[in-house]
Amino acid sequence: MSNPLLNIPLLPAFDQLQPTQVEPAISELIAHCQQQLQQGLDNPGWENTLVPLEQAQDELNRAFSPVSHLNSVLSGEWRSPYEAALAQVTAYWTELGQNRELYEVYQELAAAQGFDSWQQARKKSVELGLRDFELSGVGLQGGAREQFAANSRRLAELSSQFANNVLDATNAWTWHTEDEAELAGLPQTALAAASSAAQGKGKNGWLVTLEGPCYLAVMTHADNRELRRQVHLAFVSRASEVGPNAGEFDNSEVMESILALRADQARLLGLDNYSQLSLASKMAPNTERVLEFLNDLAKRARPAAEQEMKELSEFAKIEFELDELQPWDIAWVAEKLKQKRYAISQEELRPYFPYAKVVDGLFAVVEKLFGITVEEDASVATWHDDVQFFWLLRGGERIAGFYLDAFAREKKRGGAWMDTVATRRQTEQGIQLPIAYLVCNFSPAAGDMPSLLTHYEVTTLFHEFGHGLHHMLTKIDVAAVSGINGVAWDAVEMPSQFLENWCWQPQAITMLSAHFETSDPLPKELLDKMLAAKNFQSAMFTVRQLEFALFDFRLHCCEEELSAEKIQHLLTEVRSEVAVVPVSAQNRFQHAFSHIFAGGYAAGYYSYKWAEVLSADAFSLFEEKGIFDETTGKRFLHSILEQGGSRDALELFTEFRGREPQIDALLRHSGIEQQELNISPA
Repeated sequence: MSNPLLNIPLLPAFDQLQPTQVEPAISELIAHCQQQLQQGLDNPGWENTLVPLEQAQDELNRAFSPVSHLNSVLSGEWRSPYEAALAQVTAYWTELGQNRELYEVYQELAAAQGFDSWQQARKKSVELGLRDFELSGVGLQGGAREQFAANSRRLAELSSQFANNVLDATNAWTWHTEDEAELAGLPQTALAAASSAAQGKGKNGWLVTLEGPCYLAVMTHADNRELRRQVHLAFVSRASEVGPNAGEFDNSEVMESILALRADQARLLGLDNYSQLSLASKMAPNTERVLEFLNDLAKRARPAAEQEMKELSEFAKIEFELDELQPWDIAWVAEKLKQKRYAISQEELRPYFPYAKVVDGLFAVVEKLFGITVEEDASVATWHDDVQFFWLLRGGERIAGFYLDAFAREKKRGGAWMDTVATRRQTEQGIQLPIAYLVCNFSPAAGDMPSLLTHYEVTTLFHEFGHGLHHMLTKIDVAAVSGINGVAWDAVEMPSQFLENWCWQPQAITMLSAHFETSDPLPKELLDKMLAAKNFQSAMFTVRQLEFALFDFRLHCCEEELSAEKIQHLLTEVRSEVAVVPVSAQNRFQHAFSHIFAGGYAAGYYSYKWAEVLSADAFSLFEEKGIFDETTGKRFLHSILEQGGSRDALELFTEFRGREPQIDALLRHSGIEQQELNISPA
């Protein structure tokens, strides 16, 4: 039989893919890339070298994409073939990044007469290519060159191992009961999910897991304080040397090795630390600017966060006689305070946000904003019965497509993300359409109860779809700068955070909500309460994000070798400066911080706040003109979403907004009083 990973037309044949197909396909495709490269170097130039190489590498990317994806959403039998393929692909890209002959082709193109008048996307792809060659060690000699390549290969292995340990640790712990009284306070949706989880394991009663929806439900709603304590400690100690599975999936040495190798990469390139290497491909000009940005924002937010924590502690003493709040009390007491102050809870809203209605509403919102329609295609093969496939259309013509895998399940990585299946690019046959994966971990339907989302989950869906639109609505035809490719990492979160804003607009909420039983719209009374509670504990949330960002960035600014103990000490130090909530002695947050150890955000977690300045300021123009103003929507589409990485992010933002970014809108949206602080990313 032919291998379906070879010659993928556009969409992977998920109903035909087998783990045994991976190694031969990836080997053959890498060999083809190498052959194509050699042929291109014989007669160098854009058309003879870069165009055919882009085609060969696109075939490799589109074969590796489903393998990587299946490892994330099914794991199990896909883990070993994925890791073997990852090693092959990493070795190929590392070798390519150090290929001096190809580097010289890029140099010659950039130096050629008339280069300045080239088509913008082609020109930018060459400029970014030169930068990436230099960051890949193309200028290194002898042993340093070999060391850099070996480090790159080992880092890919360690990142995968880190993610595997987190997933395995998450799946390893469960708590079972046949006494429903022990689950008092849990909403019906969570009880149904726990019952379904127990049945899936052949048990009666209820099974509590560390999957996101279950963990959040227990921490927020379970009246059983001892259960909250057990679940919390199991969750915050995952993949570490402490906790119920102490040492079994321990990421301590993995972290140490990753940090040492990253520091070595930076030193080999003549830099002081990995943060400097990370910023070489971002908007932020230098490490000092990032630290100034984060520290100034923390200075503004922490007093408000301390006041919010003080209110929470006083409420806990009065209402529940809790003299000292423990980490496993925070979310539960906060929910009680929110209910008392605003008479609203996420669970009260959940019946009005059935998954199917929210998805339809999301599509209606983007149709009004950007003039596109979304159409499901049930004929497309997927990897699980829950997964849907959709086409994006403009004027009835297909312009992109995406898979939507929305629900949590065992052996699926936690969190939410967007990834690419295929990139828009010019081929001999015409334009290749961009295709995306959109992945979330919502509570699935249970029994007769459909999947019902919290409003927080609604914003998560919008966030990931914003990433998807950035990939899918591009009009750039050069792969290196098409969609999210070539976009500065600290700007890539802007479209995703931008789209979240519509989740808080009454005009949009009417499109997203309808009671799952009666189809009644969200009552105005509930809507008003939800909007009033928008900034409840927003300062506490802000300092928590700043804690993660400062820890990540300072960690990668370190020039000394870091042991697991020193990593813990640094996190404790950062917490003493910005955090306001108590932390348990067994908290090993860093051991499961996949964003920076397995997800591409190393020395880049600050990007969430940096991009939030851009997204809030961009949305403020819609606040001025109207949230569905057609002209402003087209302007955002043409200036931001269609441009991909073909132009610098700040230039594109300024074109859209008519000026450089300002901090005012972020502070206003977050409910934080503005001061004269130098925290704009401009």
